[in-house]
Amino acid sequence: MATNILMPALSPTMTEGTLTRWLKKEGEVVKAGDVIAEIETDKATMEVEAVDEGVLGKILVPDGSEGVKVNAPIAVLVAEGESVPAGPAPPAEKAAAAPAPSPAPPPAATAAAPAQANGHAPAGERLFISPLARRMARQAGLDPATLVGSGPSGRIVKADIEAALRQAPPAAPQAAAPATPPPAPAPRAGAITAPHDLVPHSSMRKVIARRLVEAKQQIPHFYITLDVALDALLDLRAALNAKSAKEGPGAFKLSVNDLLIKAAALALRRVPKVNASFTEDGIAFYRDVDISIAVAIPDGLITPIIRHADEKGLAAISNEMKTLAARARAGKLKPEEFQGGGFSISNLGMYGVREFAAIINPPQSAILAIGAGEKRPVVKAGALAIATLMTCTLSVDHRVVDGALGAEWLAAFKAIVEDPLSLML
Repeated sequence: MATNILMPALSPTMTEGTLTRWLKKEGEVVKAGDVIAEIETDKATMEVEAVDEGVLGKILVPDGSEGVKVNAPIAVLVAEGESVPAGPAPPAEKAAAAPAPSPAPPPAATAAAPAQANGHAPAGERLFISPLARRMARQAGLDPATLVGSGPSGRIVKADIEAALRQAPPAAPQAAAPATPPPAPAPRAGAITAPHDLVPHSSMRKVIARRLVEAKQQIPHFYITLDVALDALLDLRAALNAKSAKEGPGAFKLSVNDLLIKAAALALRRVPKVNASFTEDGIAFYRDVDISIAVAIPDGLITPIIRHADEKGLAAISNEMKTLAARARAGKLKPEEFQGGGFSISNLGMYGVREFAAIINPPQSAILAIGAGEKRPVVKAGALAIATLMTCTLSVDHRVVDGALGAEWLAAFKAIVEDPLSLML
């Protein structure tokens, strides 16, 4: 029996997607688990696996089709030797049901039919027509008096107007009277009038725009900023990388970001009330420390997750982050690799950005914005000195995190970074 292959929902926010390409052709045998197509969601380009076995009888949505709604039929799967339907297969419950016989017209309608048997209501008699049908007839240029009503007592209803429109021959085009063209509409406020090139929004850009507007409108943000000294952490990183390089095969190379991920995770263990989300029923406190890391990709950004970051070593975090970042830029992340997380980090230090404030990624309650480490003058023991400082700004949801709690977390993060041997414990 023919069955439809439907557009899958590959992320919680997905309502439509782009069918990038088919990996199977019409007539090919499909087994459960075979990758049959690639679909671009609001997050990434993902592979779709077949659930059932059969033959790919007909492709309904071709390569490159945009805006395909979730659960819309995209192909038809048939059994070997089964004829291929012209369109989508009907739902099973509808296909099995026998068509119900048309009900006989009520006696009142039958009795009224002779009065309009010639297609006209008798002169001087009232025309029985519903208000909706009258309006539809007027808009379509139909004379209701020429119609036979199928409603009670011969009343003309919406279905009669629709039937007449289906049966009516197309009207001959009439020459329009010359008229002065209407003035061009004034550009709406904020419209772009300068010469420009318009690039349509990708699915990801649409979702980013919608979610960030919702975040700024619905989440009461506030911000805490602190300078963190990096010198001790940079020395530890250099020592660990040098030691790893001497070990030969299997060596790792830690980035500053790897150590900051671990520091943020340990700070969440010290101040666990920040690792939470607001819900209408209460505040949800996460049991695991799963940290989302903002990664720039060609169409926007995505936040792959280092799960159980507080329990992993620096080498494990570094290797996992490299793999996730590469998969993110290639659009190959799996849903479980970017959905979830209780806390986010956005690091623009590599671009030389000194300080910025990030927008919270709902339903999380906090995101840490990290700027560049740079040499700055500081006062130590009453004397002027030079230190490598990094400006960090914590954006928090005031419904979950109050000012003192946010400051406590940021102070814990600063203490860990400035005494980085705790990262090794």
